[in-house]
Amino acid sequence: MKDVNLLIENGANVKKALELFGDMETYDDTLSTFLSEVPDKLQKIKNYKEVGDMANYAIQVHSLKSDARYFGFEKLAELAYDHELKSKANDMYYVTEHFDELMTEANRIVNLVKKYMGVGGVTEEEYQKPTNHDKAILVVDDSNIIRNFILKIFKDDFEVIVANDGKEALDIINDPEKNTKIKAMLLDLNMPNVNGFEVLDYFKNNDLFTKYPTSIITGVDDKESIEKAYKYPIVDILLKPFNERDVKKILEKTLNNIM
Repeated sequence: MKDVNLLIENGANVKKALELFGDMETYDDTLSTFLSEVPDKLQKIKNYKEVGDMANYAIQVHSLKSDARYFGFEKLAELAYDHELKSKANDMYYVTEHFDELMTEANRIVNLVKKYMGVGGVTEEEYQKPTNHDKAILVVDDSNIIRNFILKIFKDDFEVIVANDGKEALDIINDPEKNTKIKAMLLDLNMPNVNGFEVLDYFKNNDLFTKYPTSIITGVDDKESIEKAYKYPIVDILLKPFNERDVKKILEKTLNNIM
């Protein structure tokens, strides 16, 4: 049996994390997803730093920050947030000087999680078993943690179609074999390739908001971005971190298209 005290004694704010996940079973399932995908995320962070690509570096450390916050790894979240701010300001000096500090803490967390539960992962396919639901929701978020969390909440009521970024979302929206059952979309803003605002622009230009009522789920909380998002005919905005009750509430509101 896993000993949660191992996490708590090593600085994890599990109590705060359970405000999102609700119970330890869901926390553990989703933590295994984090463990399976974080090495690739850290490698991308390293690669973008080495080539000086601060735009994509900022996206990856933002994602790391969000994941760390979800699980209560507060020190890692703070370090990643600092790197996000500095990389957005194109401050290569800060990123270079403090990179080892970020990686050391990230690797400490990875080793802690391995000790707590062992190597493993839960995939979206394991969450989303084949269903015969006649209605679907589209969840667009570059965080596998969030996608799997929402999959687990709604898998008994909806077919949950997931997209890793805006490009995948638009491919799905334009696919007649997939789009006919979609009743609502939950959309992140800060994503690679095609971001949330580009998806909103596409919806506006093609008059899709009535057909696919849309709400925003995002960790972007600056006033400018929020005000910009509300200029589109979206239903509502839900800021991360959120819990199961919050997600259910905003989906109900979105399905009813209550603006």
